[in-house]
Amino acid sequence: MSDDEDLAPALKRSRVYYGSLEEKERERLASEAASGGKKKSDGVKAGIKAGNINFSSGETMEIEERVSERQSDAMAAFERRRRARQLAVPTDDAEVKAGLRGLGEPIILFGEGPADRRERLRGVLSLLGPDALKKNRREEEKQKRSQDECQQTWYHEGSAFLKDARLWLAKYSLPRAMSRLEAARDQKDIAEATKVMKQQEMHKSLRGLNNFCSQIGDDRPISYCHFSPDSTKLATGSWSGLCKLWSVPDCSLIRTLRGHNTHVGSIVFRPGDALDQSDVSLASCAADGTVKLWNMQSDEPVADIEGHSDRVSRVSWHPSGRFLGTASYDNSWRLWDLEVQEEILHQEGHSKGVHDIAFHPDGSLSATGGLDSFGRVWDLRTGRCVVFLEGHLKEIYSVDFSPNGYHLATGSGDHTCKVWELRSRKCLYTIPAHQNLVSSVRYQPTDGHFLITGAYDNTAKVWSHPGWTPLKTLAGHEGKVMGVDVSPDGKLIATCSYDRTFKLWLSE
Repeated sequence: MSDDEDLAPALKRSRVYYGSLEEKERERLASEAASGGKKKSDGVKAGIKAGNINFSSGETMEIEERVSERQSDAMAAFERRRRARQLAVPTDDAEVKAGLRGLGEPIILFGEGPADRRERLRGVLSLLGPDALKKNRREEEKQKRSQDECQQTWYHEGSAFLKDARLWLAKYSLPRAMSRLEAARDQKDIAEATKVMKQQEMHKSLRGLNNFCSQIGDDRPISYCHFSPDSTKLATGSWSGLCKLWSVPDCSLIRTLRGHNTHVGSIVFRPGDALDQSDVSLASCAADGTVKLWNMQSDEPVADIEGHSDRVSRVSWHPSGRFLGTASYDNSWRLWDLEVQEEILHQEGHSKGVHDIAFHPDGSLSATGGLDSFGRVWDLRTGRCVVFLEGHLKEIYSVDFSPNGYHLATGSGDHTCKVWELRSRKCLYTIPAHQNLVSSVRYQPTDGHFLITGAYDNTAKVWSHPGWTPLKTLAGHEGKVMGVDVSPDGKLIATCSYDRTFKLWLSE
């Protein structure tokens, strides 16, 4: 075929009349009337009347040639190639791959070399624009900044009572810390053989743990349990909104505390061995954001604490019994001074809800675990976050300090329990504890020689400390273990479950 045959045929120029044809039409009608074309003019008149005939003055204009689709595509491709030639593309193959990855393109194609890959990046940039890589880098930097902001700590300006409370906490905690260190020095002087013998006897006793008592506690799942300071009572909270007091070890009901209308998150006894019956003896919280205080004489709450805007999951007493800490899903925790009946600290710092809070045995620190999978240790005397606990893959649901003062245990939704060394500020050991979410961790309160974990795999487990070897699996619940606790005298272990029962475990 010749080149002439490949050429597209020339488009015929059309002429469009615009304007009025009235004068010409009148002349034509007059000539027709003169020639006797009456019949024909009647038809034209009928057409004009019906709107089928329009008049124009006879003027014309040229219509521009319509560019074919094929020609426009060719022009666009040519323009794209021109832009691509002007783009500055990196020559380093690693940078080319990073650019392709950032733009959502495969970094390597089958049989593709570095030069081909560079040309492919050039072609992608010619389509998306030369600023696509810069825009992608800006988005990555913005995302990184947002992740860094999640780990930042916010500090609120405190009330007038906060300074006095911090000074009081310092005076309270420093003598206790000195006493703890003196006891640790005395323990160090004991012969190693004696320590090993005592440890072996304790491990043997823990391996003999058995279910001593099982009691149906409510019509709904039991979410929390806690022993009284004298180890003679057990408090339980339920999803029905009821809190109950039980005698230990016979598990008979003493009193039902009515006040919450929804799921109870926790109920805890106030520290102190000689509390008056009319004093505030317990604190509880619920999913509707309410916190209530109770005494041992009444079935009704003696006071309500309001302030949180979302679910309050845990409450915890300071060892002095003067302060109460509350953890909430409004991404904050608060400290309440019951002596002045004021909220003295509202602390943010977690990017998601705070699920649990615990206080150091000396009363100097508090620890919080959040749904952002991070834990934080706060110095109550200065208000600063002194340790940042990073390592869990999912939410932290429980935290607890060891009586030795420098170990902290955290239980998480990643099925593990981590033990943190506060002196070196790092994770000391990760216990692959359970096959499901770890809901609760508790140290033995007397000397911290063992650790208990409860989980949603329907079991609780006892671990040695140190060493972290499993000593006993407490199996018997038919539902998820929601909470565990150890009596202050170290003799009894309590577990509560989704199966609406709580159980007491005692060594033979």
